[in-house]
Amino acid sequence: MSNSYNNSYRSKSIFNTQNIILVSMGWALLALLYFLLFSAKIPGPNGTEIREDWYVLGTNIFEAAAYLGAGVLCLRNWRSSQIVSSRKVWLLIGLGMLAYCIGGIFFGYTEVILKQDPEVSLGDVFFVLSYLFLGIGMALALFSRRINLEKWQWLIVASVGGIGSFVAWWISQQTKAPSVELDAIVQQLAFVLNWFYVVSDVLLLIIATIMLLAFWGGKVSLSWRMIAAAAFSLYIADMWFKYATNYLPDYQSGDILEVFWVFSGVLFGMGAALEYEASLSLKRRTSGRKRT
Repeated sequence: MSNSYNNSYRSKSIFNTQNIILVSMGWALLALLYFLLFSAKIPGPNGTEIREDWYVLGTNIFEAAAYLGAGVLCLRNWRSSQIVSSRKVWLLIGLGMLAYCIGGIFFGYTEVILKQDPEVSLGDVFFVLSYLFLGIGMALALFSRRINLEKWQWLIVASVGGIGSFVAWWISQQTKAPSVELDAIVQQLAFVLNWFYVVSDVLLLIIATIMLLAFWGGKVSLSWRMIAAAAFSLYIADMWFKYATNYLPDYQSGDILEVFWVFSGVLFGMGAALEYEASLSLKRRTSGRKRT
């Protein structure tokens, strides 16, 4: 009986928070090394330089796995009756992670397999859903608590929002002509999607800044600082990709700064794992006081 108990405990301990954090950090480190070592371009046809298809496919796998893992961990929080924060928040963030994972798969399939410029693709449906889910989820997490920021903290929020808006606006001023002729409806849709992503990134950046300042300090708030850092990473990756596609000729996915997409998924997952552990610890302390 004792052996069966020990085996059961060991099997459960594999998925404890410490192991999840270690695996997440290891995945982020592997992704960084992969981008650093293999992102160099090779000579292609017509004197152009291209990246190998296997490399671009690998970057998509790193991103998809990070967001899939984050989605599973967020949905675990949603299903847990012991979670301290709102379960609706984790449902929305989890759905956002899964939607981003699916959108990235469609994007990679269009670019790598079909050899097409994914100006507008089925993946955009899932990207739009992911931003909606993330924005609503993070806003609910923020405004469900009492926000008491000092004046200088609001000044930081305004500064970050202003700088982030200016960078997004400046990058969006130039739009690269599509590689193939597009219908007028598709061009209009691409224009609308472009500005939707820009506005969504800026709003997430502002929410993340408020969250970072409001939840600073304390072990319980560590999870939300990870969520805020994940939103910052998402902004960096999105802004770089938009800059590269608008200003760099013949840009192909896989540049080093795109590793921030992987970091974003990893940080969302780490935030969910830390919130789960903090909730369990709080419940154990509460039940211990009651027994006393």
